[in-house]
Amino acid sequence: MKKIISALFALYLLLPASYGQNDEIRPQALGLSFFLNDFVTPARIRTTSLNTVIRDKSFARMRDMSPGLAVNYFRGVAKHVDIAASLGGSFVRYPMPNRNFSSNNLLLEANASINLKMTTEKYWVQPYISVGVGGHKYRSYYGAFLPVGLGMKVNILDEAHMFITSTYRVPVTTETANYHLQHAIGIAGSLKKKKVEPVILDRDKDGIPDMADACPDDPGPAEFQGCPDRDGDGIPDKDDKCPDVKGLAKYQGCPIPDTDKDGINDEEDKCPTVPGLARYQGCPIPDTDKDGINDEEDKCPTVPGVARYQGCPIPDTDGDGVNDEEDKCVTIPGPKENFGCPIISEEVKKRVDFAAKNILFVTGSFKLQSKSFKGLNDVAKIMTENPGMSLDIAGHTDNVGADDKNMILSQNRANAVKNYLVSKGVDASRISATGYGETMPIATNATAAGRQQNRRSELKLSYYK
Repeated sequence: MKKIISALFALYLLLPASYGQNDEIRPQALGLSFFLNDFVTPARIRTTSLNTVIRDKSFARMRDMSPGLAVNYFRGVAKHVDIAASLGGSFVRYPMPNRNFSSNNLLLEANASINLKMTTEKYWVQPYISVGVGGHKYRSYYGAFLPVGLGMKVNILDEAHMFITSTYRVPVTTETANYHLQHAIGIAGSLKKKKVEPVILDRDKDGIPDMADACPDDPGPAEFQGCPDRDGDGIPDKDDKCPDVKGLAKYQGCPIPDTDKDGINDEEDKCPTVPGLARYQGCPIPDTDKDGINDEEDKCPTVPGVARYQGCPIPDTDGDGVNDEEDKCVTIPGPKENFGCPIISEEVKKRVDFAAKNILFVTGSFKLQSKSFKGLNDVAKIMTENPGMSLDIAGHTDNVGADDKNMILSQNRANAVKNYLVSKGVDASRISATGYGETMPIATNATAAGRQQNRRSELKLSYYK
């Protein structure tokens, strides 16, 4: 009989905990545990054998173990995986190899571990395997160990559970640590309260709670307070004298003559053969400018326009005859052949090209030589006088040296030019600086003259990309 009761109790523990944790991942929890450190049993196993200890029943008794207290932290990272950490202390005469202590002293132990669970949080009981790392401090000695063992978590309440663990602690620092067992039992509580969802009744399954449903036994839309409308005429069946035939509210849901099917009966419809709206007495919404957009939606009802501008013509902000959709310089007038942007004069281009050809750097660095300033000052002046312009700076090198270093050098030199122009009052957002290294030569790198041409900076003004 005892075996049957035990089996039934074990089966009950493995049943889903319908009144326990509903989530399958363990919430954060903090707990307190009592433990016993056993140095005796591992010592006997190592001096004899595990079989001998089992046969002679020479396991350590409780009086041979050292009691202690620990603070524990738990957190689930997956359905079957938790992480755990503990910090515990006990007074013990530690059997440290090659050392002999005459009295008990405080042993502080800390460890972190991963618990691999057989079941998820929806069950009352979760057995698990534990592996981890740990360390201790005893007097002035520090040690490290690897804890491996078994454990079991038992849900007590929604926010509390009991845990039992037994770990075998294998020393890593064999000079300051020894083999021992630790058996612990404790209680932990969730750090976050479980959210309880209210139970909402919806007998007809229409998505409207019974408390707000005027027809709780018949599914219907929310606009009719959950009541059905079989003919879909906008009048719920409970108020519809013709529930299977579409009608109008003024006729209590029954139909009336409506030749153009616009919902306005012929007696009140001034355009009975053309569908319209009631506010126009059954006639369609007018379209004064005949642009296909009715006057109610047309912000320019007397001027033909397009739908994307709500019936108004496509705007031309700068008044250059190029509409904003085709104009790449919306606020600056320019000819159509240049996409609505001003044409940069040849004289300006020559000034910029002259400045580019006279950009010089200290050999092997990205420091500008003073000979570069005159031309760059002229470029800054051009950009200040033409606030709509943007500038692309390209830095290039020859193939002498490592590719990656040349790429970095060319980028730094392009940045140096940009920084100089910014220092002269040009907005940084109007300037792009790109280094291309040795990837875009304009001459052969086999000769000194060719390499000199390839070591260059290029400047390009534009009003659009």
